[in-house]
Amino acid sequence: MPRPRVLALIQAGGVGGRLDVLTRERAKPALPFAGVHQLVDFPLSNLAHSGISDVWLSLQYQGSTLQEQVANGRPWDLDRNLGGLRILLPHEGTGGMDEEGFARGNADELFRFRDELASFEPDVVLVMSADHVYRLDYHDVLETHRDRDAECTVVVVESPEGDDPGDHGVVHVDEGRITAFDYKPDDPDGSTIVAEVIAYDPTVLREVLEELHRELNADAEISAAEGDTGLGDFGDHLLPRLVERGRTYAHRYDGYWRDVGQPHHYLRAHREVLTDDRDVLSVPSWPILSRLPQRVPARVLDGAEVGDSLLSPGCRVAGVVRRSVLGPGVVVEAGAEVHDSVLLSDTVVRAGARVHWSVVDADCEVAANARLGDPDASQALDDPDLVTLVGRGSRVVGAHPSGSRFEPGSMAAAGASSR
Repeated sequence: MPRPRVLALIQAGGVGGRLDVLTRERAKPALPFAGVHQLVDFPLSNLAHSGISDVWLSLQYQGSTLQEQVANGRPWDLDRNLGGLRILLPHEGTGGMDEEGFARGNADELFRFRDELASFEPDVVLVMSADHVYRLDYHDVLETHRDRDAECTVVVVESPEGDDPGDHGVVHVDEGRITAFDYKPDDPDGSTIVAEVIAYDPTVLREVLEELHRELNADAEISAAEGDTGLGDFGDHLLPRLVERGRTYAHRYDGYWRDVGQPHHYLRAHREVLTDDRDVLSVPSWPILSRLPQRVPARVLDGAEVGDSLLSPGCRVAGVVRRSVLGPGVVVEAGAEVHDSVLLSDTVVRAGARVHWSVVDADCEVAANARLGDPDASQALDDPDLVTLVGRGSRVVGAHPSGSRFEPGSMAAAGASSR
């Protein structure tokens, strides 16, 4: 059978509010992972290895930070004359008043791009977010979609350890068909969740989006004044309506999958790949492609102690590093210690400083003898309020007296100089 004409849409424009200072100055999909990658590398690499070459990347909040990272699609062989990577920017000066500016959710965004999608004339629209770490051959999803003659096929996973199913869409499946869907329930009835990779019949997608838009916007003046189509996220109206229609099916994925959109999940995911690649990071036939930094090899100097950690190119370690990830160019001076933390590029930890259960953004300095985080905050992998966050370009100085702002769960905004 001829291969279907597939259009992949990566929705990479949301504000990563739950990651707070880490995403105030960057798009969430541009957030580094495992030292040398960015989150957007995972869907782009999966698409490249799945042989899908028509890829649209939707940018909104802090889109320029991601546009630089993807380098016109070059690392994934998507910089081509026909097909390849196309950057989608927010609508301005087109469509109705309720379609101006940033989308108010991923279903809202699909509605705003409905004409562009129709002009492409795909057989399948494959939509995904860029907030997750996983390895998936999308052609397996497309086969399920074709074999079931589905209007919609949803990749589902079992909620991983430490994750609350109520943070996601929870589904019930009967012989492959999704029979019930509950979006971010307070009391989830089950642990099978939506992995935010969804294949749509494009004709049905447009029909349902326009039908919902009409229903939700009976008072057009109110809608236009608010600048909001009312469609929100896929789980608010779109997927429930498709499930009601009876031809929405599940594609179960049993491999490693982790949503890293909250501080404790971001930290946990790094802990999970310290000593085990989880069949994601180092598969020879399925490498995670990226715009890798051009740096000298990492240096571990005499007297340093490093265990269960990942060191990126350009690192220089003379102190103690345990169960941590150091991004490119990070320096840990002699007498300094970093435990159970993630440090992004070109951050320096001075002699005598101690860093525990923290995520420190790029270009920061933890000054001599400073204390960041709490060595006893071992529950940080389960509780976002125990992860200490430091924004880009900050300087942390002084000791860590009782009542300091750098107790577990505290934050420093980008560019701060804090005691």
